[in-house]
Amino acid sequence: MKTYLCVYLGSAVVAIIFTPIVIKLASRFNVVDCPGARAVHTRPIPRIGGVAVFLSAMLPIVLILFLNNVIGDAFRNMKLQLLTLFCSSIFIFFIGLADDLKGLPARFKLLAELLAAGSLCVMGVRISSVAITEQWTLNFGWLSYPITIIWIVGITNAVNLSDGLDGLAAGISAITCGVIAVLAVHSGSMVMPLFMLALLGSLTGFIFFNFNPAKIFMGDCGSLFLGFTIASSSVLCSTKSSALVGLAMPVLALGIPIFDTFFSILRRFLERRSIFAADRSHFHHRLVDLGLKQRHVVIIIYIITLFFAGLGMFMMVTRDINSLVIFLCILLLLLLLFRVVGSVRLRETIAGLQRKYKITHQVKEEKKNFEDAELYFRRVATFNEWWQAVSTASEVMDFLNLSLPLTNRDGSNRILTWCQEKPSSEYNNYEIMEVNVPVRDRRAGFGLNLKIKVCRNGSLESAGRRIALFTRLIEEHGIVSLSENGRLQQLLESKETVAK
Repeated sequence: MKTYLCVYLGSAVVAIIFTPIVIKLASRFNVVDCPGARAVHTRPIPRIGGVAVFLSAMLPIVLILFLNNVIGDAFRNMKLQLLTLFCSSIFIFFIGLADDLKGLPARFKLLAELLAAGSLCVMGVRISSVAITEQWTLNFGWLSYPITIIWIVGITNAVNLSDGLDGLAAGISAITCGVIAVLAVHSGSMVMPLFMLALLGSLTGFIFFNFNPAKIFMGDCGSLFLGFTIASSSVLCSTKSSALVGLAMPVLALGIPIFDTFFSILRRFLERRSIFAADRSHFHHRLVDLGLKQRHVVIIIYIITLFFAGLGMFMMVTRDINSLVIFLCILLLLLLLFRVVGSVRLRETIAGLQRKYKITHQVKEEKKNFEDAELYFRRVATFNEWWQAVSTASEVMDFLNLSLPLTNRDGSNRILTWCQEKPSSEYNNYEIMEVNVPVRDRRAGFGLNLKIKVCRNGSLESAGRRIALFTRLIEEHGIVSLSENGRLQQLLESKETVAK
């Protein structure tokens, strides 16, 4: 017990000492987070607070290895797995620090997380089974590898995304560390409680400087390190006991970040944006938009996290199917909470899926029409054939009409036209787009102006895509691309026309 208390207090004191130093160093070297579209702060703030969290958490853990007692022996007996966890966490910390200092692509960070999680799996840190009841146990077999990797990477990014308000990620992570420490003690582990208490102490000291108004942000080096370490520790803890509670408790403590991450990915998917794209529609942003002050939002989320983690504690004193029922009921309450603040709406989600399916179908159809039209251009040799291919492309792309003013060699003017059977007068002006497409003529220095009218068909985006595909055809198969024989034949045809 004394060792537990010394580790917690020691890491808290170290964090209180180190954090002001990191603030001064970050300010001196201009490693600050400036206000932006997504930010809620109004002045530059140092953003490498994770350095203080990392050092204050790791220092007591390293010292424990030299203790000559039962706990020190337990640490040394798990040397291989702990060494892998240490090295992976350190690797993730430096990846986050590099992102804070220079900026790294999101895909690169994701790859680093996958490699670190994979290394843990190889060393035996895996979710191999979950006991739902005493009679019913799910054995994952080879699936334990992808399940563990998804678990670690998912929680890592959930904690990272929760770092949107002063003290939010630090507070949620501190509560989760406390929950995992209690769970580890319940399962009879001596190593994991110390590991979690070291993190909890470092966050306790750090949050004095990170709570609103924040003097420092933890940055990616802090949030990625915390998320990865918490996720990996929960897996290590679950290997001691395959009971459902071993994974359910961390899920409930991190319920808000996990659900928020899931709905953020779903939202970006429906909006056809990259899943790495930034937005300002997270759970905490919704509460701020409701008119709550930043510190009030953070305190409310603390209380909600403690409430759901407390409910989850009942799983530790229940058995069999009752644990699963409690877990599912708490998840439903979490889902209802997100529904109340407007983060998820079933009707809008269904409508978004239908809209995405419709747009995807349109894109495929338009691409097919483009590829069909391109076949006509590949057989073109003369100007008349080129114009016929342009007219055919306009028809398959559902244009209304075309007009191409020309100047003959004798100086007279003519206009080539094409139109659909249905006249454009039957459409409202609101539904029609008019575009001028410059066309390079075979004669240097002389350009033509192809005028097209396109019906929106209910979507400006669809009309824009069709116009873009059409202009691609014109650019890749323009008049200047006609063969010399084709140009000669065209010249003869022009002379015959003039003679008549």
